[in-house]
Amino acid sequence: QGCDNKNSGTANGASQKKLRLAFVANTADEYWAIVHLGCDYATRLLGDVDLDFRFPAEHTAKAQQEILSDLVAGGVDGIAISPIDAENQTDFLNHIAAKTLLVCADSDAQKSKRTCYIGTDNVAAGTQAAELLKAALPQGGKIILFVGYPNAQNAKDRIQGIQNGLAGSNLQIIDTLADGTKSAIALKNAQDALAKHPDLAGMVGLYSYDGPAILTAVRGAGKAGQVKIVCFDEDSDTLAGIAAGDIYGTIVQRPYEIGRQAIIRMDKYLRGDKTQLSDGKILIPAHAVTKDNVASVQASLKVILHP
Repeated sequence: QGCDNKNSGTANGASQKKLRLAFVANTADEYWAIVHLGCDYATRLLGDVDLDFRFPAEHTAKAQQEILSDLVAGGVDGIAISPIDAENQTDFLNHIAAKTLLVCADSDAQKSKRTCYIGTDNVAAGTQAAELLKAALPQGGKIILFVGYPNAQNAKDRIQGIQNGLAGSNLQIIDTLADGTKSAIALKNAQDALAKHPDLAGMVGLYSYDGPAILTAVRGAGKAGQVKIVCFDEDSDTLAGIAAGDIYGTIVQRPYEIGRQAIIRMDKYLRGDKTQLSDGKILIPAHAVTKDNVASVQASLKVILHP
């Protein structure tokens, strides 16, 4: 891309001004560490951005809203956020969007006045997860979904995609258990589900830490390889579980790319290139990881996390 000279003639050298851009995650885990690295890469590449990456201290919409208020009060130029509860945050997000550039990344708030969504097509990703489930369980059976925030748009979309993909199959979703993005609750939910449903055929982890929690529960119950696990994201424990044959597969997003594109596109948009966010949705494709391709994913993740 090289230098962007479009704004070089701007009065008062505004084009040289460093922009303050923020990214507000919805929890702190390895997935968000990779998003953060993507944002850092974009910041170094651009050289004209000060990045403020925030993890909420508590996994609540209220904690996110306090961060947003603080950022706006500090005069931030643009914010990317993964809303925890889009439905109930819409009015507040509109209030923020009236004061600064607001983009949703990773999870959307479709009804809000955000400028754009940058992230996975989660309905499509859910459909990909359904394909893995059908391959893992050709004979069908009962499955349970495990999720952090059932009200988050990405969770709703993934569930819709899974339901769409399983329609007409003999796989039946018998429950969806929420854990508020707490690994300990995710583990307990998985243990309880295994105890309550001895005939459970499959378990699906919709958030990144759900896969490792389900794996621990299944191994603890002596059902590794017997109860089929499908999950999302490339947590290192999830990938190790796939390599060991105890997790059937995972749908991997591109968190590094989500972070990188969010910062680059907000920067260029604020400097006058409105095409950067013009479609309202910038979708970054996800892909399935199974035992066949897990080694290459583990290798590339190692490079990103430990350069």
